[in-house]
Amino acid sequence: MTRRAWQKLAAWAVVVISLAMLGVGFAARSRTPTSYTVTIDAARFQPPLSVVRVGDVITWVNKDLVPHTATSRTGGFDSGAIEPGKSWTYTATRTGDFPYLCVFHPTMTGLLRVK
Repeated sequence: MTRRAWQKLAAWAVVVISLAMLGVGFAARSRTPTSYTVTIDAARFQPPLSVVRVGDVITWVNKDLVPHTATSRTGGFDSGAIEPGKSWTYTATRTGDFPYLCVFHPTMTGLLRVK
């Protein structure tokens, strides 16, 4: 292959890679975050499994008579006490599985899966 042919190939490669990067960036910016609600009632998280994407917003609403928490077992998030009638909101920042519990009632468990 001649030097000129290599230069053309390299130029096309730069164009293709640049367009691909622009497309990925545009797709990531154009996605609107989705909001999800986890209800705390009768000492349970409903739903017990939430599957979301990075950037999505999850709100835990305490409809129970006592305070609860949504505390990640792996350190991803911690609501602190969510008083009855109050809520707490978290924005998913990284992918992974985040099992969580209520520190006041350790048998209350849930899983936040972020894709």
